[in-house]
Amino acid sequence: MQNLTLTWQSAGGTAVALYAGSYAASRWRRGPLPALLREAGTLLALFALWQLVGHLSLMSTEHALDRASWIHRTELAVGLPDEASWQAAVTPYPVVVKAANYYYAAMHFAVMIAVLAWVFVRHREWYAWVRNTVVITTAVCLAVQFIPVAPPRMLPQNGFVDVAAEYGQSVYGGAVGGVVVAAQLSAMPSVHVAWCVLAAVAVIRVSTSSLRWLVVLHPVLTVAVVVVTANHFWADGLVAVAILLFAYAAQEAFARRRVRRAARTGPAAANVPAGERAGTRG
Repeated sequence: MQNLTLTWQSAGGTAVALYAGSYAASRWRRGPLPALLREAGTLLALFALWQLVGHLSLMSTEHALDRASWIHRTELAVGLPDEASWQAAVTPYPVVVKAANYYYAAMHFAVMIAVLAWVFVRHREWYAWVRNTVVITTAVCLAVQFIPVAPPRMLPQNGFVDVAAEYGQSVYGGAVGGVVVAAQLSAMPSVHVAWCVLAAVAVIRVSTSSLRWLVVLHPVLTVAVVVVTANHFWADGLVAVAILLFAYAAQEAFARRRVRRAARTGPAAANVPAGERAGTRG
């Protein structure tokens, strides 16, 4: 199973081209095309930044395994369940393991792209709120990931197994020096967990359907999957959720500031997006 193959250079170059296309389209025609190109460029720019951060983290890989071991010891010391025991309960069932590997590899990007596309097309007034949450959360996660931390699967002495490699489903290729690739040292915090919770919150907040609560299955499954595949510790997910809460708080504070400023200036209040106005009420 292959992961996305774009390098940070090609992803960044494509993002620039999309931004240029958005600018050109805005000069020649109205409609959704300029915004669509701009938002696609933003997502590719985030992907390029993720690839670049992973590459730069290789400049200091010496203590990545030590940090992972420390996280595991600390979790056990405070009474969190041992991820290795959760994985051991699943490994006797190859079908479950293979499904978990596939979910980890495929659903992370697929669900987020689907949610963003749905909000953009059906609930445009909420799009800026959802998009800004993705950008802020991902940017902060990437800043933390400049400090390399190995995933549990790289600690076989602690009882973990790299089940993706065992079944030929690893998404990590192109090893540097024949040992590791950049993305493998970006375990803390878990962008998988941040994005799955973000997607669920967006659907629940924006949709009015009684079926919207089914989206909660996505974060539940994702958290279970990242643990049993030994891609993340509990702590990776907890830190990711804390960063997501920070993104929500930052947006609400900014929205409240805009509303107060608009109240002083009068009609400008109408320019505050619906998603931001809702944030100030909730």
